[in-house]
Amino acid sequence: MGESIKSQKTTDGYHITAADHHHNMLSSVIGDEGLARQSKIHSYGKSFDAFGAYLLPEEAERLKEHENVISVFPNTNRKLHTTRSWDFLGMPMSVKRNIQRESDTIVGVIDTGIYIDAPSFNDKGYGPPPSKWKGVCQKGSNFTGCNNKVIGARVYNLGEVAISEPSPADTIGHGSHTASTVAGVPVKGASLYGLGRGTARGGVPSARIAMYKVCSFESCSDLNLLAAFDDAIEDGVEIISVSIGGGASSYFMDPIAIGAYHAMKKGILTSCSAGNDGPFLRSIENTAPWILTVGAGSMDRQFSAPVITADGMKIFGLSINTFTPKSKTYPLISGSKATNFISIVLFQNDQGMNGRSCSADVLDKDKVKGKILFCKGGDPDDVDELGGAGTILLGDSDTAFTFASPVTILTTDQGQKMDKYINSTKNPQGVILKSISVKIDAPSVASFSSRGPDPICSTLLKPDLIAPGIDILAAYTKLVSVTGTRRDNRFVPYNIISGTSMSCPHASAAAAYVKTFHPNWSPSAIKSALMTTASEIKIKHKRAEWQYGSGQIDPTKALDPGLVYDMSERDYVRFLCKQGYSGSALSTLTGEKINCSSIHSSKGNSHDALNYPSMHIFVENSNDTISAVFHRIVTNVGSANSTYKATVKAPNGFKITCTPDTLVFNKVNEKKSFRVTVQGPSPFDPDNTTVILSGSLEWSDSEHKVRIPIVIASDRYGEL
Repeated sequence: MGESIKSQKTTDGYHITAADHHHNMLSSVIGDEGLARQSKIHSYGKSFDAFGAYLLPEEAERLKEHENVISVFPNTNRKLHTTRSWDFLGMPMSVKRNIQRESDTIVGVIDTGIYIDAPSFNDKGYGPPPSKWKGVCQKGSNFTGCNNKVIGARVYNLGEVAISEPSPADTIGHGSHTASTVAGVPVKGASLYGLGRGTARGGVPSARIAMYKVCSFESCSDLNLLAAFDDAIEDGVEIISVSIGGGASSYFMDPIAIGAYHAMKKGILTSCSAGNDGPFLRSIENTAPWILTVGAGSMDRQFSAPVITADGMKIFGLSINTFTPKSKTYPLISGSKATNFISIVLFQNDQGMNGRSCSADVLDKDKVKGKILFCKGGDPDDVDELGGAGTILLGDSDTAFTFASPVTILTTDQGQKMDKYINSTKNPQGVILKSISVKIDAPSVASFSSRGPDPICSTLLKPDLIAPGIDILAAYTKLVSVTGTRRDNRFVPYNIISGTSMSCPHASAAAAYVKTFHPNWSPSAIKSALMTTASEIKIKHKRAEWQYGSGQIDPTKALDPGLVYDMSERDYVRFLCKQGYSGSALSTLTGEKINCSSIHSSKGNSHDALNYPSMHIFVENSNDTISAVFHRIVTNVGSANSTYKATVKAPNGFKITCTPDTLVFNKVNEKKSFRVTVQGPSPFDPDNTTVILSGSLEWSDSEHKVRIPIVIASDRYGEL
């Protein structure tokens, strides 16, 4: 990314545009003007200054040496990480709303496109787009234009194989699902073949949607992501929702972190998914402090596909099974007995079950046809293709999946019962029933939700919070089947999907909801409100805040947080200085002269150099004792005359003090500073690879409780 210049005026009066400037830089490193012009892919110049180009390794190295270049990084492809969810979060249809402001709110969704014919995007009753909207609506295959609900749509195909008719239409389903979770209109009777039936709606159903399609075939390039941010910031969106990620990297070699930073400068909050690589530690993505990083939690509803055997045994497996059986029972057979081998050595797992991976290369069609297979693993599509009546799989998971044929997934304990029945019965019979909804305790953190600690910055606690991300029903596209496979002939307006991709738009909508009541709040103030009012997680886990951050979002409480931990760009610059970024690089980024030495000293020796609504101490050396100081400033956004008292909870053996412990405010927007000191022994435990100790600081008056987590942790290997 280069310097922040949209145009320069030369001494003879001519203006040099950003594109011209990029060409000159390329010419200087390539050594040929013609080749430089051919090598450039795209110039970003609306909201920030950058360009994409085809470069040889040595040319990229020369470009890095340019005094006005912050970073040079290769273009990589990143990956895509409801009826009940909003009620679960305490936002029923009757929730208080600022309808006019909500209708003027524009949410930018960077994703796979949108299926505009979905009922969730109907614009009946909507007026024209808000006057602040500056974007465009591109047309293309299966996309004839926008409406007053979906007011903008762009498609990007930079540096990729040219396609005849680029289109904003969603051919994957992911973008339609996330967009409707944010701002879909209420649609009564929505379901997936009866499952999850209810009124589907977004968190801000009156808001407008602008879609920026950056992904094709579930791959999303850096070039496209940067272009989408560049446009969205200029177009006039107020919240940006990004359910996309890649491996964690330096902030300014990450297009999402770069785009989100420039969005923050314009007062736009970016909400991102935390990643789906849990339960492994250090798997979290999108962790820049100016991003709202969202993990995935459960709701109090789960989809179970019961399997019933001929002797009356009923086991509630986990699956989103839309198929109603055509027969009362089917023959049951173990995968190990349905192979095409004359003789076979059976695999026996630790629980003593005989199993076999049910895949096409080992199964015998004659043994499979018309039967339900009990398999340790394998692909149910293979069983279906060979004429099987269904598949029973083993897998300890908290997430139901959708398949193109009848499938249910059993736990190890349930599998033992099924294995015993099949092997002790002369003619085992059974049936997989259509899924039902089962009430469960919630919230808990999804096993797939990526965990901390933040691999880039050890002083940041990430994720920031969690939101519902398991079994979310939302809009889909009819341009692809339910499962995305050719064998599947189900094409539906709504689908049930899981992932942090689904939790992110819940947080995006919550942020937009808060902004409709507080339009002048900064991105960090909105983020603080969501974090300090988050609900504590009921179902605890040893990984604690590395899984869920501050807790689960509570959008209605976030409207009145009492106090907020606000930040400006200057605060982030101070943080970046402490992270080792040079003053010259930050001067290029901000357009101002930055002296890291003076910025560093202006706030004292704070442990994290941020005014963040959480505190994190990560100890890497077992001999290190802890003595950390955090400086914080809170802004009063509650009652003009209010007194807050601090309550500190410290882990056993540690001392946490807050000075002062009482804050007296006399007016709204008044700021007060305080200091938190944490002292204690090394948290290392010779009997445990990872130690996470949880504390907290809560400021309270008669109306509000403003809570932030304080985490002390160590981890020897970074493994679960």
